[in-house]
Amino acid sequence: MDDSSALARLDRRVADCRACPRLVEWREEVARTKRAAFADWTYWGRPVPGFGPADARLLIIGLAPAAHGGNRTGRMFTGDRSGDVLYQALYDVGLASQPTSVSADDGLELYGVRVSAPVHCAPPANRPTPGERDTCRPWLVQELKLLRPTLRAAVVLGSFGWQAALPAFAEAGWTVPRPRPAFGHGTRVAFDGLDLFGCFHVSQRNTFTGRLTPGMLREVLRTAATAAGLP
Repeated sequence: MDDSSALARLDRRVADCRACPRLVEWREEVARTKRAAFADWTYWGRPVPGFGPADARLLIIGLAPAAHGGNRTGRMFTGDRSGDVLYQALYDVGLASQPTSVSADDGLELYGVRVSAPVHCAPPANRPTPGERDTCRPWLVQELKLLRPTLRAAVVLGSFGWQAALPAFAEAGWTVPRPRPAFGHGTRVAFDGLDLFGCFHVSQRNTFTGRLTPGMLREVLRTAATAAGLP
């Protein structure tokens, strides 16, 4: 089985996971009740797998799908304001085929980049518990192992993702520095042929207040793409 087939198989297994009762109940309730603006949608209502090629050189790690974004569309950072900011920036730096991401069948392609998260189900109030994070970690570990032959850089969005990603990288076989490096916007840590970058999350709280501007996001993505050997 080649890496592409193995990753596709992993994605299917992720989408069938029911390990966290609170998250299962929430994501399915949201899919039933919907938001008025999306009343004509059939919500995905399941765990959302990663998105992007199996030979990605750059991985972007978020937090978890949004209730009416990824939980509705079935694709990471798709159909919500955070995704609007992220995919516009990826397009601006030449890593995406289009600046918008509205549905899983909109034709969007990522160039050498994959997007994933440490928690694959939409959590209430966008806040997974530490236990839910730890229960979901094996999926990220398996994804990292499959990506390792080509992966050269990763951008982690936010401190929650950073705290979840470091042990996942360690379990996947990378030697993570000790003490573990602290999160910060623009932080860069090198280990085992991989450069890890910290970036403020593309949440509305950060983008609406100017804590994270489009220019700041593009700068991190450009630097990470260069480290990954992407054009």
